Amino acid sequence: MPMDQAELNSDQVLRRDIPWETYMTTKLITGTALQLLRRYDKKSENERAPLLENDGASYIRVFINILRDIQKEDTVEYVLALLDEMLTANPKRAKLFHDKSLEDEDIYEPFMRLLGKGSWFIQEKSSKILTLVVSARSNKNGSIANGEGSKKKGTSSDDVLKGLVDWLCIQLKKPSHPNRSIPSAVNCLATLLKEPVVRSAFVQADGVKLLVPLISPASTQQSIQLLYETCLCVWLLSYYEPAIEYLATSRALPRLLEVVKGSTKEKVVRLIVLTFKNLLAKGTFGAQMVDIGLPQVVQSLKAQAWSDEDLLDALNHLDEGLKDNIKKLSSFDKYKQEVLLGHLDWSPMHKDPNFWRENITRFEENDFQTLRVLLTILETSSDPRALAVACFDLSQFIQYHPAGRVIVTDLKAKERVMKLMNHENAEVTKNALLCIQRLFLGAKYASFLQV
Repeated sequence: MPMDQAELNSDQVLRRDIPWETYMTTKLITGTALQLLRRYDKKSENERAPLLENDGASYIRVFINILRDIQKEDTVEYVLALLDEMLTANPKRAKLFHDKSLEDEDIYEPFMRLLGKGSWFIQEKSSKILTLVVSARSNKNGSIANGEGSKKKGTSSDDVLKGLVDWLCIQLKKPSHPNRSIPSAVNCLATLLKEPVVRSAFVQADGVKLLVPLISPASTQQSIQLLYETCLCVWLLSYYEPAIEYLATSRALPRLLEVVKGSTKEKVVRLIVLTFKNLLAKGTFGAQMVDIGLPQVVQSLKAQAWSDEDLLDALNHLDEGLKDNIKKLSSFDKYKQEVLLGHLDWSPMHKDPNFWRENITRFEENDFQTLRVLLTILETSSDPRALAVACFDLSQFIQYHPAGRVIVTDLKAKERVMKLMNHENAEVTKNALLCIQRLFLGAKYASFLQV
């Protein structure tokens, strides 16, 4: 697609003069349609509003018929721009498409057809209009065909929703437009995912994993809006069990945490906190939230001045729920939480032989994750207490794990600990020395060494 075509906008399109009279002469539109178009085209919103108030369905019929009968791209783009302008000025006008007088029209078909062809402008406007129109139908319980009960049966809303979800997922996966595809798709999903049938179709289309990478800190106004709408989608999905399973196995939680830690936008923080609140009692989410350090972030958020009552209530609910989860954690889970947060202190378990004997194999979980974080603390922490405890814990691992020396050597720990033997803090040097002695002597000979 040529770039100038891809960058086309409504203002440019609406500056065109469309030869309505020629279309009537060639019988592509009726005389009545021409009269309505003359009254409506090139008029201001103030002039158009009463026309739509009094006879909106007639104008909708004219526009649908043009999209059905006229293939010329300039004209199709023009009519889509008119409809988009009409709905942007007042989204409630989408209900006009469902007027009883239009029961014989297939109101969805032209837009569904245009989704798969034509310029990006045509595809984007069609998806936006379809989203608003299908969401404005009155009966959302189950399948209903537009025009059901009349002689002509139209495209069913279920067909529309499935087709739309498929198209939106394709835009998230392989964007047709480098800058517009993803924001447009997420904008539509933020409206559509309010419906259970759409949540189901979206999960079946493997859509959840396409949303998760979009949860990332935003700076520009445009990216903040995209982030907000992405978080809105995730919040809506947090009410749907099959989607929750996908969220549990993705990186959704750490990403949401990263955003909420740095966001100053109350509407974004509110959605993320409400999502956490929904997920807290589901599966292992409570333990995961404690693992990634959410309790500390909630405390920090509670200390800020928020005006939204729902947000304040959700923060209090989350705080209580997380405290309950921490109480349920085993001694190793508490230890792991301390390590992952980098908040190491001389709590009793560090020097408790039973703790090390009973939990030593748990250090092997997730490819020695807890051990690796201990080593990262040795390299990056500036807190002498954390450094001293990390050295001591490393020496305990060497003593209690049958392959402790080999594992710690393989992870290049020796060099990091050696550097700390010259640390200015005596507590750090003492525990670094103990660790090195156990590393060189091995558990068998170093078991007599105590701090």
